[in-house]
Amino acid sequence: MEDVMAMAEEGRSRAAGGVPLVTTCGRRIEVTCLRLASADRPISRVALDVGPEQGGEPGVWAALTAEEARDLASRLLSHAELAESGPGRVAG
Repeated sequence: MEDVMAMAEEGRSRAAGGVPLVTTCGRRIEVTCLRLASADRPISRVALDVGPEQGGEPGVWAALTAEEARDLASRLLSHAELAESGPGRVAG
């Protein structure tokens, strides 16, 4: 088990040069690639880590398959377009 965890840590790579996105409300959002190497079944996931708020509230994380990550990206882009289109349109 220790070997798997060590390989998982080695397999993490940060996108955008390791710089997390910091929102205007102070939340840190980091996207990484998490790889768990095991002899019988290697696992790769896109890890989304929303760090703690400035006030110290705990953050959350999710490990997504490649398909789930693409679906989330599509949804985020759609809602960003709605947000930029101005008042009168409600995102669903």
